[in-house]
Amino acid sequence: MSTNSSTVAGGTEFSLQRSSPRYGERAIKVLLVACAALSVATTIGIIWALFVPAFQFFQTVPITDFLFGTQWSPLFADPEFGVLPLVSGTLVITGIACLVALPVGLLTAMYLSEYAADKTRRVLKPILEILAGIPTVIFGFFALEFVTQVLLQNIWPNTEVFNALSAGLVMGVMIIPTIASLSEDAMSAVPRGLREGAYALGSSKRQVTLKVVVPAALSGIVAAFVLGVSRAIGETMIVAVAAGLQPNLSLNVFEGMQTMTSFIAAAGSGDQPTGSIGYQTIFAVGALLFVMTLLMNLFSIRMVRKYREVYE
Repeated sequence: MSTNSSTVAGGTEFSLQRSSPRYGERAIKVLLVACAALSVATTIGIIWALFVPAFQFFQTVPITDFLFGTQWSPLFADPEFGVLPLVSGTLVITGIACLVALPVGLLTAMYLSEYAADKTRRVLKPILEILAGIPTVIFGFFALEFVTQVLLQNIWPNTEVFNALSAGLVMGVMIIPTIASLSEDAMSAVPRGLREGAYALGSSKRQVTLKVVVPAALSGIVAAFVLGVSRAIGETMIVAVAAGLQPNLSLNVFEGMQTMTSFIAAAGSGDQPTGSIGYQTIFAVGALLFVMTLLMNLFSIRMVRKYREVYE
């Protein structure tokens, strides 16, 4: 370690010590850069592995037939490659899940953040987060063996054994913990001063919650919603067990349907020869699912940035 001296006004002399290089910090910086590069490389690898076979598929099947066709039977002797039945099933079941999970998750977050006592919150939130760790195949059998039986016996006797409604309802229950926990975190991050100012103006707890806390935490709530919806779109086991594996271009939620992910799981576990057109359909459907979720996440990023609140 070397030193050099300097003199300031008044004749006072002081020395500056030149510190030795901090190799530990450099190593940490290199490690962090390597982790970031690995993430980017993994994403590029996924895109390459997904879109190369999909491109080969579209050299055989016109993309317009794939996107707008209404019959999906790629593994039959006389194949049809219209993906609309899979997209329809995915959107219908995800829509049912959102109708359940978004309001219930948001209301749960509002209760935990604004109404629950500290002791109650410390008990309920871990229980809620444990619910998110239940294997999804268990949710699938719960939908098939319990929810479907309730529909058959008490609501709609013509319900098919495999149906979209039971799968969507249980999928909504599955994503409630994700939405509720992340939304509660966003609400808890709102500065206490905003609440106190609203109370000082005579606002009730309901007014503070709906007109102060929720708008201030809106970006985080939107992010929680998008994460929950993304998980619903990508769910496989619940829809494979409870909704069935029959492509069905219909809005009748009491009928069986097949989603994009359940088709990928079923076809991927079959005996399709590598390089065959049946094998390439897996990647074509996966590429479409990738594009759909990418567009949804880009929309989410825009909404988060638009409504993001910064406090000092």
